[in-house]
Amino acid sequence: MQETVIKTEKLTKRFGDFIAANELTFEVYKGEIFGFLGANGAGKTTAMRMLCGLSKPSSGSATIAGFDVYKQPESIKKNIGYMSQKFSLYEDLTVTENIRLYAGIYGLSDKDIKEKSEALLHQLGLENEAKKLVKELPLGWRQKLSFSVAVIHKPKIVFLDEPTGGVDPVTRRQFWDLIYDASDKGVTVFVTTHYMDEAEYCNRISIMVDGYIRALDTPAKLKEQYSAASMDEVFYGLAREAKRKAD
Repeated sequence: MQETVIKTEKLTKRFGDFIAANELTFEVYKGEIFGFLGANGAGKTTAMRMLCGLSKPSSGSATIAGFDVYKQPESIKKNIGYMSQKFSLYEDLTVTENIRLYAGIYGLSDKDIKEKSEALLHQLGLENEAKKLVKELPLGWRQKLSFSVAVIHKPKIVFLDEPTGGVDPVTRRQFWDLIYDASDKGVTVFVTTHYMDEAEYCNRISIMVDGYIRALDTPAKLKEQYSAASMDEVFYGLAREAKRKAD
């Protein structure tokens, strides 16, 4: 039996009369790569904020890595990893400073921070760049470092919010090798993306439209269900139903 690490039941977020996320019900399993898709305005950002313990739901229930979103948001934050295309590393800090900063934020001891910093620099082949500012690194290395610090504390789940936006296809494919490796080690990867070729790499995909989850299954089954040749066709077929225009 698969271990459930994310479980939601009618999870809802209202802002006044506006329902941003409406009765979301789904489960995500240990080691799964779960794609969370939706056009601008679909509600996926709101949903992810609730799952990360950053926003209190209006109603419904959810447990993340065994912690309740209402009662234990701080425990959720400490037991997940998070990486965003918009905000991940501090570019004016060195490689080592970034590693130590994030390890500290995630609550590692001084001893663990020292050991994991050295191990991570060796693993990424960045020993000679340890004192370089992050902004001096090639984009591909920054991507690898961002992901690595997001999982430095060995979380059960890592949330990736459009992590490959604006990145060239080769670098994107290399980044997905890191995702596969984490998944193979039992880390659950919850990822949002606008690239439909990346959706094909996920074990399962959910697609939100106007605050609702309109589809949830494997890429193969979704293409079969919607008589589509690609996830592009599935996504845009559903997205055309949307009435909202901004997230």
